[in-house]
Amino acid sequence: MSAGEMERIVLVRHIDGAPSPEDFRVERLPIPELAEGQFLARNHFVSCDPGTRSRLSPGASYAPPLQPGAPVDGFSVGEVIASRNDRFAVGDHVALTGWATHVVSNGRGYAVKLPDLGVPESLWIGLLGVPGMTAWFGLRRVARLQAGERVLVTSAAGPVGATAGQLAKLWGASAVIGIAGGPEKCQWLRDVGFDIAIDYKAADFEAQFTAAAADGFDVMFDNVGNAMIDRALPHMKMRGRIVVSGQVADYNTPLDRVPGLKNTREFITRRLRMEGLVVFDDLPGFAAAQAELAALIASGAVQYREEVFEGLASLPQAFCGLFTGASFGRRVVRV
Repeated sequence: MSAGEMERIVLVRHIDGAPSPEDFRVERLPIPELAEGQFLARNHFVSCDPGTRSRLSPGASYAPPLQPGAPVDGFSVGEVIASRNDRFAVGDHVALTGWATHVVSNGRGYAVKLPDLGVPESLWIGLLGVPGMTAWFGLRRVARLQAGERVLVTSAAGPVGATAGQLAKLWGASAVIGIAGGPEKCQWLRDVGFDIAIDYKAADFEAQFTAAAADGFDVMFDNVGNAMIDRALPHMKMRGRIVVSGQVADYNTPLDRVPGLKNTREFITRRLRMEGLVVFDDLPGFAAAQAELAALIASGAVQYREEVFEGLASLPQAFCGLFTGASFGRRVVRV
């Protein structure tokens, strides 16, 4: 790649089922001249987010689907290297969107100048980005977590789930129960403060879950999908709350084959509330939450794991691994 070129990942075709690296390609093109009001950023890190999968099939989700040939717009963090925008100066660190080496922006949409909070840069697309903010506002605004409550977190070793579980303990939950895949992930959850970690791959998973559910759940923070929610419904306490944060088990399944909820009578019996979460509804509160969370990270009160892949070309493989159980922690690509 020459000095005047950039690379980006584009969608080759709409995806049916699990994504594969062949569904994407690397495209090389000249860096465009900046118009008045635009700036150019060089990305340092780009994120792998399971939620991106929902836009790679023809059907609409909470955002319109991408079309074949379109660039994939995952989250990124980098540095302004040229600017014709008064609000963004050369040297500013910024959070943007784009699976690319460079991003041209007019400063509108998701373009955020980042303060120096003394944390690694990659955390701005991790715990201080969408995953961490999803955990923060999912517990605070959607779940309205109260001290003394019991919390169930699914996909608990992922960046959203692990952060939600740790915050729930810090904010007074009496018990946090996490579900993850494999003994290594479950041990890590216990190490960072989860009271119980259940291995969904274990032969005795159902027995483990039943034992953990004996005292009920006030809050379920779900990142998996309908089958897991349906399993938990009979164990929710009166006036329990279910946060629908993600659906990693259902993203690759056509909508007409996604399992439905069978235990819906529990909503009436237990006066339950279930609410979906798109964290950009909370964008005005990000700065204050990020400052608080950065202090918790710096103090060691909130811990995290990262898997760092090298080079933009590794992005499709890193992304596809999110749906096979291969990931352990926040996946980012250093570009």
